[in-house]
Amino acid sequence: MSSTFPKVTGSKRGYDVKQVEDFLLEARETYSGGESGTVSAESIRRMAFGMVKGGYSPEHVDSALERLEDAFATRERERVLRDTGDDTWFSEARATAEALVSRLERPEGHRFDRVSFLSTGYHPKDVDRLVTRLKGYFSEGKALSIEEVRTSVFRPKRGGYREAQVDLVLDSVVDVMLAVR
Repeated sequence: MSSTFPKVTGSKRGYDVKQVEDFLLEARETYSGGESGTVSAESIRRMAFGMVKGGYSPEHVDSALERLEDAFATRERERVLRDTGDDTWFSEARATAEALVSRLERPEGHRFDRVSFLSTGYHPKDVDRLVTRLKGYFSEGKALSIEEVRTSVFRPKRGGYREAQVDLVLDSVVDVMLAVR
């Protein structure tokens, strides 16, 4: 029996094989069905699988999901462009980018809400380091890949930035980057 992805070995934990296969089947059906379905670029980006011993290698699955997200985003973009035209598409992307730049212009250490000192969030210095690169991308056209944003990792810190808020902004950054490709 062959598998879609390599599996982790020994006592390592990987993504639940059934969950991954079920999601990929649903994605295939949505993509081949054309216009409608339950899977979108955003739902792919937010997908999470359970971790089990002997599951699929997370690195391989994540890489495939990034390619799948790109394919869905391209199709979604083409559909919106066909239905509403270039001007609408780019004005929406520009409005989102302007809101992001406004958020990114906040002072270091104060760009996002903080969790309580008893809770753990993203280390502000790590997030602010990425924000500096994002500002360069949006304001000066400096090179930054979607993969670099998607794979950003931040150290945990008590009293750090609220993870959900940072993640939402990074998702919006990816949306804009995919929109203007």
